[in-house]
Order: sequence, then structure tokens, then C-alpha cells
Amino acid sequence: MTSAAEVTRTAAAPTSTSATTDPGAPPTRAWRGSPAGTGIRRSVRLFNACRREPADPDGFYSLLAGDSVDQVSRYASLLDASVLDVGGGPGYFRRAFNAAGASYVWVEADVDELLARGVREPGSVLGSALALPFHDGSFDVCYSSNVLEHVTDPWLMASEMIRVTRPGGLVFLTFTNWLSPWGGHETSPWHYLGGGYALRRYERRRKVAAKNRFGSSLFQISVAEALEWARGREDVQLLDARPRYLPEWAKPVLGVPGVRELVTWNLTLVMRRG
Repeated sequence: MTSAAEVTRTAAAPTSTSATTDPGAPPTRAWRGSPAGTGIRRSVRLFNACRREPADPDGFYSLLAGDSVDQVSRYASLLDASVLDVGGGPGYFRRAFNAAGASYVWVEADVDELLARGVREPGSVLGSALALPFHDGSFDVCYSSNVLEHVTDPWLMASEMIRVTRPGGLVFLTFTNWLSPWGGHETSPWHYLGGGYALRRYERRRKVAAKNRFGSSLFQISVAEALEWARGREDVQLLDARPRYLPEWAKPVLGVPGVRELVTWNLTLVMRRG
């Protein structure tokens, strides 16, 4: 079991120019790659970057990192906050959160993902999202982006995120719901005909194995079950639920069963631990 203080001390030590931030930058300034705002221009930038993600993962995740800092900052100050990112890959979001003044660490279960950029940066912890290797109440903010749909027990992962968040702290959880146009990830839109069919079609046509394999590393999650889970928890207050990539005015779609599954694309749940 790891303490947050031990990991954040390691995370604070720079290892290379590419992995550090400007020490003179104001700690609350938005990351320069942020699309910022909540309107249609932000949505267009995010969708375009998402479309290019297979060819330009650094570009997409840098933009998403800046947007994540902006969005989390709407609910909690990141200045001097301890932040845990569950499923942070090689650390794409590290610079953005550190630039906002946070002490950022992340957990990743896949060694290949952890080393995807060729170096293991400080602050990374190898571990499972289903059994986070941290004490109860260790972090001010627990964050996760597009990981929930990749674990065998999504609500155990979400419960673990709540457990390691201090009372009064923030849980910011966002994921791709199955019936969104991107629900099958690289096998989309054929996942609408079944995850198994979409996977077989992709691999037959591309002659390569899909990264996200339905039934083993990609699973079905609905907006409805996520909202039911969050509203049913007695240890958190649901502060907000909204489509992540859509403009602020699209939030009412979450009140329309069926339609919300197709339109949401990616759901964000924002919770405060009681």
C-alpha cells in the first residue's frame, strides 16, 4: 500500500525537459493546449482531435489534458491539490495538471501503456484500477478519463476512486458509453451490430488485431446505469452529470432515455465525497 505523500514527492522531481513545466508559470493558468470554454468551438476542436487520435495520440491527449484541467477546475481548486489519475497511460496529463499547481500521480495497469512514450516518468504507479494501491482518503481529487469502459467491473473501479478520495474531495469520472457513435472505439460504428461482430470485421479487414477487444478489454456501459449508480451512492454528492464533449446547453439530453445513449458520446460524472 502506497501513501499519496510518498508518490507526490517523487512526482515533483523533474527528470527531463519534455516532462517538466515552466517553474515561473502562474500555477492556476490554463494549460496552453486547452480548448477552453463550454461552447460549440470547444466541441469541434475536441471532436476533430479525437478523429485524429490514432495517427496523432500526443496531439489528442495534450488537448484533452488541457480541457480536463479546465473542467476539473470548475469544481475544485487544483492549486496545491493532490490528484490521482486512474488509468493515466504514459502520463499524458501530467504536465497540464502540474502547470495548474497540482501534485499529480497516476495509476496504470498495463506496462506497455506506461512506457508508450519510451520513458517512465516520475509519479507513475503500476497497479490495478480495481484495487487502487493507496490508503483511504489519500487524495483531494481522483480523476479518470476513458478507462471505465475497459475494466471488467466498472463500478468497483468507481467505488475505489471514491475510497481513496478524502472527505470533501472531488471525484471526476468520464467514460465512453457503449451506444455512443464511438462506443466500439476503433471498431465503430459496427459495434451497433454487436461487439463481437464489429471486432471480427475489423480484424478481418485490417489484418491486424484490434487494440480494444470486445469482451476482454472493452465492455458495454450505459448512461442510464452510470446515473443510477451515482445517484444511489450515499457516500457522495452528485454535483454534475453531462456529455463531456458537447456544449453546456446539451446537458438536458441526459433526461431523455434512449436518446441520451446515442447522443452523449462520453459521459462525465462529477461527485463530492461526503
